[in-house]
Amino acid sequence: QAQMVESGGASVQAGESLRLTCVYTTEMYCMGWFRQGPGKEREGVAAIENDGTAIYAESVKGRFIISKDNAKKTLYLQMNSLKPEDTATYYCGDPRHCGAVPDSEYNDWGQGTQVTVSS
Repeated sequence: QAQMVESGGASVQAGESLRLTCVYTTEMYCMGWFRQGPGKEREGVAAIENDGTAIYAESVKGRFIISKDNAKKTLYLQMNSLKPEDTATYYCGDPRHCGAVPDSEYNDWGQGTQVTVSS
């Protein structure tokens, strides 16, 4: 079973940036981030395949960038121009499917890191 540890969450003002980090133990073909905000359904945010192909939810496209360092077994999510609606707990893991849109269903995920964006 893969293990992941997320970090980098914080409380910030709208318009600011954050970079989330996820250290994992097992290399997987596809890895990604999903989030769950208060009172909201889980949302797939971004995913990346081993060849570097990345996909994003429409809500974050153009603002977030997912990247991966295979040598360090680390997944990143650079979040720019943050909005209050980005407030959520962010989780990394391996999505059940890596297709045209980020999956919200995951096989394994970490404990999450909290991102709070105030206006």
